[in-house]
Amino acid sequence: MDDVDLSIIRQLSANSRISWADLGSAVGITRQTAAERVQKLEQAGVIRSYTISIDAEALGADLLAFVAISLERPDHSEPFLAAVSAMPEVLECHHVAGEDSYLLKVRTAGTGGLEKLISHQLRRIPGVTRTRTTIVLSSSKETAIPPFPSAEPAK
Repeated sequence: MDDVDLSIIRQLSANSRISWADLGSAVGITRQTAAERVQKLEQAGVIRSYTISIDAEALGADLLAFVAISLERPDHSEPFLAAVSAMPEVLECHHVAGEDSYLLKVRTAGTGGLEKLISHQLRRIPGVTRTRTTIVLSSSKETAIPPFPSAEPAK
């Protein structure tokens, strides 16, 4: 991946609906070259999908929380992961080191929705021994865009 590829990814991160002509112009290549490079980035798995940014609160999911989950044994992981994958309230699921097994990022319709998720769904998954919840009061930064490598070599 070279600087042009990184520039393409930056442009698409800001606007995934940009035209090939505008993308090419923004990074200094032709429309056709831009399309070919994007296709290669998709085939390599660097670009996994295109999406939109949604205001979760406008859809009624006004409560953001992190739920730490402890599992009794590692062999409970597979059924746990299958269960949380089917829950639309679970935005992210991370296997973590430390005293917890997993950390979930969840969005629900208020505290009632959070209670339902924890008490009626998460705690009923076989092997879940404990949950620990942190409710987010406000967010100053939230992004799905990873940091880009520096174009300049490290000194």
